[in-house]
Amino acid sequence: MELIQESPDLAAYLAADDVIDHEHPLVREAAGRLRAEGADAYTYAKAAYEFVRDTIPHSHDVDDMRVTWRASDVIAQRTGICHAKAHALAALLRAEGIPTALCYQRLADDDGSNAVIHGLVAVKLPGSDGWARQDPRGNKPGVDARFSLERERLAFAVRPEAGEVDYPMLYASPHPVVMRVLRAAPDRPYLWRTLPAAL
Repeated sequence: MELIQESPDLAAYLAADDVIDHEHPLVREAAGRLRAEGADAYTYAKAAYEFVRDTIPHSHDVDDMRVTWRASDVIAQRTGICHAKAHALAALLRAEGIPTALCYQRLADDDGSNAVIHGLVAVKLPGSDGWARQDPRGNKPGVDARFSLERERLAFAVRPEAGEVDYPMLYASPHPVVMRVLRAAPDRPYLWRTLPAAL
């Protein structure tokens, strides 16, 4: 699949906003700790990915009722669904000057029912030819996502026969359809009932 930049300007994928708030002190502090693990962009990106994947539980996996969506809140509260964790990873990467996009998959049950939009990121490291998608959702039995530039190691491979889709667009900001439901949800069960099925 060929990934498509929503914006031709790479600077758009470094910007801060109220969701990917990489200028927030908590994000900067976490980025500083991770930067100490390695000076080059690849080592930092991998460390940031593993930090979000492994130390911030996916709220559904641990039955956490809280809904987070702002990157600094995800880091502070150590919880979030896939979208929230993608926002946190994007903030940590952008904080260190690594262009990071938001991207999405449409996933479903085996029979194509209960479709839901799944959030991940794509990174463009210095010297690389293109973007590489990464999924920080968090591993569990049956899910083994890894940081990789050569071959995608996402949490889920789409199954077209079940109506699943890899959306090729690389967004500079979180998709408004996703953000509407995240902002409106008072708790995770409500969020689970209202997550969009398509972009």
